[in-house]
Amino acid sequence: MVRRALVVVLALVAGTLAGVTPAVASPAFFWGVATSGYQSEGSAPDSNWRRYEQAKTSSSKEPYRDAVDFRHRYAEDIERAKQLGVNVFRFSVEWARIEPRPGQVDQAELAYYDDVVRRVVAAGMRPMITLDHWVYPGWVADQGGWDTDRTRDAWLANARRVVERYKGLGALWITINEPTVYLQQEISNGGLAAWKAPWMLSRLVQVHRAAYDLIHQLDPGALVSSNTAFIPAVQGVLDASFLDHVKDKLDFAGVDYYYGASLDNVSAAHAANGEFWKVTPQPDGIYYALRYYARKFPNLPLYVVENGMPTDNGAARPDAYTRSDHLRDHVYWVQRAKADGVNVIGYNYWSLTDNYEWGSYQPRFGLYTVDAASDPALTRRPTDAVSAYRQLIADHGVPGGYTPVRPPGFCSVVDGLSSCLDPARYPGPVVPLG
Repeated sequence: MVRRALVVVLALVAGTLAGVTPAVASPAFFWGVATSGYQSEGSAPDSNWRRYEQAKTSSSKEPYRDAVDFRHRYAEDIERAKQLGVNVFRFSVEWARIEPRPGQVDQAELAYYDDVVRRVVAAGMRPMITLDHWVYPGWVADQGGWDTDRTRDAWLANARRVVERYKGLGALWITINEPTVYLQQEISNGGLAAWKAPWMLSRLVQVHRAAYDLIHQLDPGALVSSNTAFIPAVQGVLDASFLDHVKDKLDFAGVDYYYGASLDNVSAAHAANGEFWKVTPQPDGIYYALRYYARKFPNLPLYVVENGMPTDNGAARPDAYTRSDHLRDHVYWVQRAKADGVNVIGYNYWSLTDNYEWGSYQPRFGLYTVDAASDPALTRRPTDAVSAYRQLIADHGVPGGYTPVRPPGFCSVVDGLSSCLDPARYPGPVVPLG
């Protein structure tokens, strides 16, 4: 009875999506915030990741609990994003939530996503909708996950359902989040045998290519991509496994940049152990990551789909480098790239709130911090970066003459020797973003 009432209430609130006014024309620059379904929604249905978290062998994983309960607090979180001044709100529509059993669509959960989209558009933001942020239904896991063509076909059927529902609303579309890291997660969590990696990658390529064509058929003029996690010095090898196979099916190159490397900073090794907060940030690396893709894909615009800084359970960093320092420094280097002719069209901060970082609440990335493990109220508390981001957006970036808190590393190797032998001018000019 309660569930039926929820369907009715959400449907009434959402109204008819066909009547929702799309977001305004493309801005001069996309400023955004990002979330993902499983990491933030709570009330998790059966899925590959719910099983990974609950498996008896996953003692290293922290209990999921209810994440930060975006599922029931989305209205207030969307309002927080609006108050920042962003014009893009990234989220994922979770396949496991809307199709809990083969062919059975959960209308209450579709109504929930309808209202998310409606509120995002009403707030003057464009939805950036991710079709696959590493999570698929439990019944897909039962049929073999990405080890079978049945998953490819079912994935595309779900993609059609979602795109048909949210077409015409100015959405930006991400097909698959960080495909190479997706593969690594599936292998490390037992969802796929390591020797079958080429077949999973092949299927991911197939679904991206098909989804790109599907989206352009159903939602003409929409921008479509797949964001890649930039790994210093080895990105060319990783691109060969996915991105190079879909380069003709991208409207922009989506780049996720978190960690750099240089001869005086090899701390990114801590990320391999999941101790992300121990990595010393290297903001200048985002310049080289963008330059790498500008040279690789000279005709494609670039979009920083994710960038952010983790802290250890929200504690201040020992080096006193703050989230606002990190944000301003990275935006500075995006502006430097723009000044040097790189066609950067957007920047998303990861993430709006702290969330479940694939097994742990310890890494805190949020503009708003949430003590998911110890605060039953899941209170959103603004970090210093909230006001910093609001100001950056209002001013179209940092002002001329800004000096980064963290200077460039010595001989960056973010793009191999290229970034060491051909370093960016520093200090150098910046241009406004938008």
